[in-house]
This record gives sequence, C-alpha cells and structure tokens, in this order.
Amino acid sequence: MIEIAVNNLAAATGVRTVTEQTDRVCRGCVIDSRQVEEGTIFVAFPGEKVDGNDFAPRAIESGAGAVVLTREPDDDLLSLAQDKGCAVLLTDDPEEFLLRLAHAYRTQLGCLVIGITGSIGKTTTKDVLAAVLSKRYRVWATKGNFNNLIGMPLTVLSAPADTEVLVLEMGMNHFHEIERLSQSANPNLAIVTKIGTSHIGILGSRENIARAKSEIVQGMRAVDDFSPLLVLGGEDDFTPFIRDTFAAPASVDVMLAGVSDEDEVRARDIHVDDEGRPVFTLDFGAGESIETMLAIPGAQSVPNAVKAAAVGIRLGVTPEQIDAAFRGLAITGHRQEIKHAASGARIIDDSYNASAESMAAGLDLLCSLICDGSRMAILGEMGEMGDEAARMHELVGAYAAAKKLDMLACVGGELAALMAESARMMGMDEDRIQVFADYQQVLDRMGTALEKDDVVLVKGSRFVELDRFVEGVC
Repeated sequence: MIEIAVNNLAAATGVRTVTEQTDRVCRGCVIDSRQVEEGTIFVAFPGEKVDGNDFAPRAIESGAGAVVLTREPDDDLLSLAQDKGCAVLLTDDPEEFLLRLAHAYRTQLGCLVIGITGSIGKTTTKDVLAAVLSKRYRVWATKGNFNNLIGMPLTVLSAPADTEVLVLEMGMNHFHEIERLSQSANPNLAIVTKIGTSHIGILGSRENIARAKSEIVQGMRAVDDFSPLLVLGGEDDFTPFIRDTFAAPASVDVMLAGVSDEDEVRARDIHVDDEGRPVFTLDFGAGESIETMLAIPGAQSVPNAVKAAAVGIRLGVTPEQIDAAFRGLAITGHRQEIKHAASGARIIDDSYNASAESMAAGLDLLCSLICDGSRMAILGEMGEMGDEAARMHELVGAYAAAKKLDMLACVGGELAALMAESARMMGMDEDRIQVFADYQQVLDRMGTALEKDDVVLVKGSRFVELDRFVEGVC
C-alpha cells in the first residue's frame, strides 16, 4: 500500500498543510475512522447524515499519520494532532484528493493497469481477468464493488508495492466520471463489456451510455512495446461507434473478443452442463484453440470471459493457464451464485443488482438448469430506469412469461405490478403470478414453501433487498 511523507502527500494532491508534521511518513489510506491504524491517512468525507470531519479525533487517537479535512480544524483538534504527531491537511474536494493521490501511487508502482467498464458484467469480467492474469503475474484487483470515484482510488492505494498488474473496475452514474477515473489510473489496456440500459434513466439513451463508457480511452497510456489496447465485443451493436468515434482518435488500438464471427478471440459451440456451467471451444486465432469450461453458471458470462482471455493472451498467459483459471473461478458474491435453501431447493442468488439485460440472462440461466420440481423467479424492481422504467419492466414481465415458469413473484411497488401485468397479458396464468411489496412478504409467504427439487432465481436492484430473502431461506 502507499507509503508517503506528508510533504510529498501535499505536493502530489495540492492540499494545504495546517500543521508542521511535514516529514511524517504515512502508510495506507481510509475513509472510515474505524479502519485507522498506525500511520494511516484518514480522509474525511462530509455527508448529509454523517460528517467524516467529526471522526477526525477518533482517527488521531487511533494513530493516524495524517487527517485530511474539509473544514477548518478547531484548537482542540490541532492540539490533539500536535500531541499525537499527526499532520492535519485541508481540501475542498476529497474525491479529487483521492484521485490525485491514487494517480501519484499508480505512477510510483509502474505496473500494468487494466480498466474494466460497461453496463453489465464488469465485476464478473474483473474476477475472471484477475484469475487469468494471476497465473503469471502478481495481481491486485478491485474488491467487491469499489468501482466509483472513491472506491477505485482506494483500491489503487491499497495495492502492494510489488504489484505487477492492477485490475480496476470503473463504474459511473453520470458523464465525466469514467473520464476522471481513467485520468487517475491511466490504464494501459481496457475492456468495455457491453452497452446496455443501466443508467438509461440518467443518461437518456444507449448512445449516451456508450459515450460515457468510452471516456475510459481518455486516460489510457502506452506501455513498453505496445500501444494502449481496448477490448470490445464484435456482437455489441455499439462497438463500431466506440472504435471509430473514441478509440481511433485517441490512438487506442482495438481488439475484438467475444462470441461473434468477427472476433479475433472467440468462443463457439457453447452449451451448458447439468449445473448450468458453460462449456465451449475457445479460439485464439492462427489455428490455436482449447476446449474449456467456466466454473460459474450461465452462458451470458462467456463473452466477458473471452475478453479476459484475450487480454491474458496479449500479456503472455498460455491457453493452458487460461483453461485452468476458467475451471477454478470464484466470483464476487450475489452474482448468479447457486446456493441451497434449508429445504434443499437450489437458489440462483443474483440479487446484487439488475437491468433488463441481466434479468433476461438470469431467466435464461434459470431455464437452462435441470429441474424436477418447480421453476420459479422472484424478480424485484430495477432502479435508474428513468422515463424508460415502465417499458423496461413490461419487457421483463413479457420475457418471464415466455419462459413458461411455474411461478413468477414480482417484488416492489407500481413497477413490480406493471411487470406482473405484462406477464399476464403475454399469456402467463393468473394463478402463477404473485406481487409482493417487499422481501419480507416474499420470505413470509414463500420461505417455508420451497421444496427440495425447486429451482428459484432471485434477482432485483439493491434497494429491493432480495439478498435478505436469500439469507432467510439459505
């Protein structure tokens, strides 16, 4: 993790030093005072309910080497900092402070950096890529979902000094956020997973989503003997737009990888085994191919795994090592994990988040698994759909009806009711459709009704809290 003297800390970020402890060497950086250890940099973020500045005394008492505040410290705080040998600094933008500090440490590390963005599949792609590259390199990757303007720089700052490859997930809600992340991390390679409908309520159209994701090229830099490389999927309809409008003007090379005939690295002959795990042939070009399998359920993961393989091949990982990584995968939680309820029913826990595309992929997975009991879907509302919310929920309801499920439970308010109504209109029997206000109602009504041979998909946006349903039955 980062080690830096206070005077260098101030120089790298442009903040003002209030105290005189400029030669103190700090190690590590956190935004939670409970995580402070000896020498840690504590950055205070003001909030509507909790103000991090209020926890500066606790951080100092815990041994912080520096506290970075957004308001002038009072005399008591300065006296405490003096007694404990803690530096006090001031900034008017803690996000920018973190981004600048991460940029300084990324430059010091001198390692390869790979950025991953896209509407869906970022975390799975990150997990697969980290597993592939770990076969040859010392890899540090985004933990959990630390992919925003705060989380990504914290990931960089926590990287060990001997890191050879940084794999960074980059998320966004608005224009210019990916740009800021890319300018901080300066990725040498990047992957755009897919342009979907997540955040369409904020950005207004899929073209705008493509523009926002394409901001990743703005910070890309050459390394050693090859130019910056952007990996896209030949099957994505926005690939030509991204390549011609953003990558080419930025002198960023493009490599196609996925499941289309146009892809340089591609998967073919895809099928799923009895546990829903995709089995396929992976072609690397020049006549080289392997037969492989992903140790995670769902064929929808294949295009992103192929993108990870393409990066691996470019960086010298062998096909045999890629195969071993694929077969030993472990993916970040609540993303199409197959769990077992107390009754023995299989639960597809995909409760982390949801969009129309990922709902469809979850339903595809549900229907690909062998099921001797009832095949059920518990679908929560999707957030950030804006003016498209009604249409997207109607599409999901119609898609669910087409899957001939034994039961569909829609969870939430008006949009959940709309999803259910669409399923009815598309011919799904009334007695197979239920609407619940929240996860607790689902748990109360269905938690003890699941039987051993049932298979249940649980998916929705985070605010619906369907992960708590999964916890309640498993």
